[in-house]
Amino acid sequence: MIDNIVFEDIETIKSNLKGDFFAGKKVLVTGGAGFIGSWLCDVLLSLGSEVIVVDDFSTGRTRNIEHLMQNPKFKLVKSDVCKFQEKEKLDLILHMAGHASPDEYMAHPIETLQTSADGTRNMAELARKNDATLLFASTSEVYGDAEIVPTPETYWGKVNPIGPRSCYDEGKRFAEALLMAYCKQCGLNVRVPRIFNSYGPRLREDGLYGRAMSRFILQALTNQPITVYGDGKQTRSFCYITDTVTGLMLLTASSKAKGEVVNIGNTQEVSVLELAKKIKKITKCKSEIEFHPLPKDDPKRRRPDTTKLEKIALWKPSVNFEKGLKRTIVWFSGKKY
Repeated sequence: MIDNIVFEDIETIKSNLKGDFFAGKKVLVTGGAGFIGSWLCDVLLSLGSEVIVVDDFSTGRTRNIEHLMQNPKFKLVKSDVCKFQEKEKLDLILHMAGHASPDEYMAHPIETLQTSADGTRNMAELARKNDATLLFASTSEVYGDAEIVPTPETYWGKVNPIGPRSCYDEGKRFAEALLMAYCKQCGLNVRVPRIFNSYGPRLREDGLYGRAMSRFILQALTNQPITVYGDGKQTRSFCYITDTVTGLMLLTASSKAKGEVVNIGNTQEVSVLELAKKIKKITKCKSEIEFHPLPKDDPKRRRPDTTKLEKIALWKPSVNFEKGLKRTIVWFSGKKY
């Protein structure tokens, strides 16, 4: 699905990218029907890449990529990333597949671990055989309940290895270690962005897939109670999708990024309660804010140190929280519930 807001944002991303690095490249995007993955597909095709998407639609949506189906440079393969094989020569692999919503990955812990472990091993082997550049979408969750905020890449994390979130946290940590081993032992050209909370059009809001922001927006637009876990003082740093995708693509194209682990996110820290109140104000809804028990091991603060990416790729987020939130709400308002 593409509309005016998405089209404008795709053009914004393209304007932030210099040169023709992606033109003519054959790119595999795992999880390409997902939130961030589908945005990458749109931009890559606009820049002249050939794109192959592998997605099993466990979390992705057909509507995110249906407008690309008639593009001769686009191919969709419905498959589990752990089992997928591709015989065509690949230049780039953007490994975005995964279960990113806490409710959803805690409901499917085995599949979540398999995607991070077996899926990443499969993509590393494919990249090695093709001598392709591999970008792996890691997460701020590798830091766990961080004791250093803003959090730099040098921080080792505070993660419960057997807690309810461990399937995601430890799965991503294992994948990072695996890829660093491939880089050192096989010379694999890999780069690992640790993505902090991203938001914007196409962020899922339904059922187990909804995250705090999308869930709050849906609740506000349908005049349901806005459900805040804990006292709402826990913080997150929300990065608008155009900034996230720009950062990912700059990192992919940078020769300085080989073997590097890099934070991508907005440095503006916002409490969950503040987020709920802003959504209430913008939507002018009548929803009450309800407080529910805080889930076990929920991180207290999230704020990245992005100095490293700024040096490697000359990247800084350009969309402030207010602007991005308003665009996201406008996009959600155009949907029917």
